[in-house]
Amino acid sequence: MDSPPHRTQRVEIAIDHPAFAGHFPGRPMLPGVALVAEAMEAAAADPALARAIGPAPRLSVVKFLAPVLPGATLEIAFRLEARAVSFSMGEQGRVAATGQFARVDTERDEPR
Repeated sequence: MDSPPHRTQRVEIAIDHPAFAGHFPGRPMLPGVALVAEAMEAAAADPALARAIGPAPRLSVVKFLAPVLPGATLEIAFRLEARAVSFSMGEQGRVAATGQFARVDTERDEPR
């Protein structure tokens, strides 16, 4: 059974977001790096998630599943897991991206 989200945040993607320039002429869509940045900023805004991912977040995995168009309102749901902070983002039931940031608050020094 899935655990409930630790936090859910809504993010508005402006119609004139600078990342749309050149991505792609005639059919603008938000680049994946901008989606990851939105997830990272949302996690950093929550004290528990910020502690979990640390000051230099490491992206373990990400999958881009659907385009994000100008004017989208994304919902980002986070889950604290044993070794990662997982996220899922999308709108109106359509998942645009999923991924995981490695947790640094649970890392232990391993013997060398």
